[in-house]
Amino acid sequence: MSSQSAPGALRTPAQRLATAHRLVVVTVLGFASGLPLALTGQAMQAWLTVDGLDLATIGFLSLVGVPYTFKFLWAPLMDRFDLPWLGRRRGWLVFTQLALAGVLLALAATSPKDSIRLFALLAVAVAFVSASQDVVLNAYTTDLLPQRERGLGSSLSVMGYRMAMILSGGVALIWTDPSTGSGWDWPGVYRLMAMLMVAAAVLSATVLPKVPWPDIKPTLARNDLTGFAAVLAAVAVGVVVTDQLGNPLAQALLGPLLEGGALAPALQKRWVDLLALLMGIGFTLPLAAWAARRAKFETLIGGLRNYFSQTGAAGFLLFIVLYKLGDAFAGSLMTPFLLKSMAFSPAEVGVVNKVIGLWLTIVGALFGGTLMIRLGLWRALMIFGVLQLVSNLGFWWLAVSGKGLMPGLVLPAFDWGFVKIPVPTPVDGGLLMVIAFENLSGGMGTAAHVAFMMSLCNQRFTATQFALLSAFASVGRVWVGPLAGVLAESIGWPDFFIFSTVLAAPALVMLWWMRTSVRALEVDPATAGAVDD
Repeated sequence: MSSQSAPGALRTPAQRLATAHRLVVVTVLGFASGLPLALTGQAMQAWLTVDGLDLATIGFLSLVGVPYTFKFLWAPLMDRFDLPWLGRRRGWLVFTQLALAGVLLALAATSPKDSIRLFALLAVAVAFVSASQDVVLNAYTTDLLPQRERGLGSSLSVMGYRMAMILSGGVALIWTDPSTGSGWDWPGVYRLMAMLMVAAAVLSATVLPKVPWPDIKPTLARNDLTGFAAVLAAVAVGVVVTDQLGNPLAQALLGPLLEGGALAPALQKRWVDLLALLMGIGFTLPLAAWAARRAKFETLIGGLRNYFSQTGAAGFLLFIVLYKLGDAFAGSLMTPFLLKSMAFSPAEVGVVNKVIGLWLTIVGALFGGTLMIRLGLWRALMIFGVLQLVSNLGFWWLAVSGKGLMPGLVLPAFDWGFVKIPVPTPVDGGLLMVIAFENLSGGMGTAAHVAFMMSLCNQRFTATQFALLSAFASVGRVWVGPLAGVLAESIGWPDFFIFSTVLAAPALVMLWWMRTSVRALEVDPATAGAVDD
């Protein structure tokens, strides 16, 4: 397609400058998107580990990421309405980034050891606002970039996203390592991240290009607002019912099975809490769907109806959940595993798992995207999925064998101003090998996974549908945490990683079963141009 040809499209210096401006903006927005994720994930786990919280509690606190899995419920409002003065999408960007700064400052002022409930609520607020920012960012990027620029723009957005995670999830660990002499503590790190979000808001308000308003008839504002209110009410009812009835019912069902077992009472309670949580979700989601239909939440219903009108839509959603499930399970408690069980130093974990590892994820994603041109979508998903499965066995080997079995290296002392290691730091060879393979394979799998989700979206409903698909994609990362923490304490780390490997297999079986449908997406005229970009 001639419209896909970048060289032919960029004929003047002004056009080249406009393209460069858009791509720089996408990179910066990718950074703003990635920064909060580790602050409610692995960086927060490191803070909680240092403060002495038990593993099961840390696992349950991974549930603070729940808003990432439900963002499709309020994404239609951010698609339908815009805040005044800054134009399409930009007002929401500035608002969410300033809100993130405020909640991060509040989190920095709260001690997890002394006020765990307040800390958890603030962490949920961070995740909610961060998920809302992601909704707007995905929609803004789709509106901003012409078709021919989306391939490169997507790669640069991932690069910015991963660089932010290197800072908040890797460099922060080095800053807070007592042996580095940097003098940072976790509240100080969170205050700095809040200031960076303020800077992102200033950039969003001043340098972001405007995007056009869609040339479609808007839905009734009253219906969308009342529909969203009805969904919120349904969720509130679900929470109350779960709180009042979930635990007693779960205790009645699970108590006889656990009674007299070898598990400690605290762990037995965690299993009961987990069952109550799952039953609550099973009650609340259908109730919210019924409320949306009754209240005529038109933007949400229209986007979902359009998605589910395609053949195999429900199966595709299940596959999206399963494809990264084993990978998410193995990584859900990686920081406590490496710091507490394996006794690696925070600086060593920060350098290998967060800095080197995330750079390798970027390399894996770029390499995977290049390979997909030759392999096609179905073969890429299958091959990269097998590599993800095998990578989990590396952590099993590490848990069984311990450290020091492979020759490592010594990272020399350095001082780059924003981060320093004042003394040479040994890096375990086994840790380096396992993390390298896991991040390379994970990056390749992510590239294929995102390409698959993009191929399922209708351009008219990109914000709502991509929010739905990415919410399902985050199910593994968010919801496995409680089970992972309880299971790791119950069966030990080696069996835990074997279990995570087994969890990766159903997606590959399902992919083989769906091979005809997935291959059809490769030749769909609506997606052919996106693959070429």
